[in-house]
Amino acid sequence: MNKKIVFLTGTRADFGKLKSLIEIAQKDFEVHIFATGMHMDTKYGYTVREIEKCGYSNIYKYINHDATASMDLTLSRTIEGFANYIHFVQPDLILIHGDRIEALAGATVGALNNILVAHIEGGEVSGTVDELIRHAVSKLSHIHLVANEEAKQRLLQMGERKESIYVIGSPDMDAMLSNDLPTLESVKNNYEIPFHDFAIAMFHPVTTEYDSMNDYAEAFINALNNTTENYIVIYPNNDKGSEFILSELKKLEHNNRVKIFPSVRFEAFLVMMKNAKFIVGNSSAGIREAPYYGVPTVNIGTRQNGRTQNPDIINTGYATNEILQGIQQALNKNIAPRHLFGDGKSNKQFLKIISSDVLWQTSKQKIFADIQIN
Repeated sequence: MNKKIVFLTGTRADFGKLKSLIEIAQKDFEVHIFATGMHMDTKYGYTVREIEKCGYSNIYKYINHDATASMDLTLSRTIEGFANYIHFVQPDLILIHGDRIEALAGATVGALNNILVAHIEGGEVSGTVDELIRHAVSKLSHIHLVANEEAKQRLLQMGERKESIYVIGSPDMDAMLSNDLPTLESVKNNYEIPFHDFAIAMFHPVTTEYDSMNDYAEAFINALNNTTENYIVIYPNNDKGSEFILSELKKLEHNNRVKIFPSVRFEAFLVMMKNAKFIVGNSSAGIREAPYYGVPTVNIGTRQNGRTQNPDIINTGYATNEILQGIQQALNKNIAPRHLFGDGKSNKQFLKIISSDVLWQTSKQKIFADIQIN
């Protein structure tokens, strides 16, 4: 098929979920990548280099924010930049992921230009402002590639047509369950990790609780300082409130039990997580990916509220003593791997879907599908 597909990526996390789809789509389609957001920020590791290392042909780099930009201004800049890019490339399909403003920009531009938009991992519960963005993106999208039946049911509740929803699992599972991940030894060497064993710590801003983020960040760092575990700490995302977390992370810079990274390559992160004693913080990685490896998760606060019903997740409040109690539970917890978001074959299902005439005949005029109530 001589079709053009644009993948929009704004973070290290969503690129990890798009990568297997990009690679399989390249075989039969003309693939373009619009890289923006955190990928273009040197503070967070300038992760567009990881995209470039993959050898993709058509990568467009766009800076959509500066150090002082609010989320609404960043959204407007992304819409402007992506719109100009789309008018030049003239794609047949735009692929976006998740619940960040880059996805909202991509869906808006596609919808207003009569270009098919496919949204990956819609119909989920995110917590904070991300949930509003995710559902808004779903309403602007024509095609939904969801992780499980639960997500599909939410989209049906939102009036999306059954024919437009495809359950393919979560694409990052393609990498997680792959036999091609690097060895733990090579990851430790590449990232100069001296620890024999370690835990992972990731703490992101909660945008709807901005006024408390300084206190939350301080309590989190105090908890890490008051255990005897070794930690691999990865920077937060760049949402409003990240400045408080980054400031508190400076307290760990001379702690020989801690290694801090602005970013980690997705495959390397999976190897770290697979071999971690536990993960602590409020990242979705602790909710979605860690259970696949049977790694305990200490989930702090409200950011992931409603995201999962997994009883193995250890949920705590923001206070230091509560986090420490959660860590102790994690150290004493043995859990079996749980596969809740697919079987590692999302890319093959994706290729089958985009190779079908049915997808390309999807109407760009959306119709609200009422639920029949007896």
